[in-house]
Amino acid sequence: MAKSDENVTVLAQLFRILGDETRLRILIELQDGERNVTDLCKRLKTPQPTVSHHLSILRMGDVVSSQRKGKEIFYTINTLEKLKYGKAFNTLLKQSSMLRLGKVVLGLVS
Repeated sequence: MAKSDENVTVLAQLFRILGDETRLRILIELQDGERNVTDLCKRLKTPQPTVSHHLSILRMGDVVSSQRKGKEIFYTINTLEKLKYGKAFNTLLKQSSMLRLGKVVLGLVS
């Protein structure tokens, strides 16, 4: 498989992960720093099993990471360097710092 085909496959996986409203809402909440499941449930007004399920998908996709502090687990967004998708993103955005998809703009902040 060509390198560009691998990048397309990896990015398609990332977009599938990000293609859910609840997961995007979780990521928006995590932008301000780490949060635990209880805090996310309150902020999103979403049941705990739903939040935990979506956090699991985000964690398995390396989009977020978790850290246990006592009895609680706190989640944070991984930086682009930590993402397994980071290399594919960098390749995709090699010529530009953003990608326009219709009205949506994806970009990297330095």
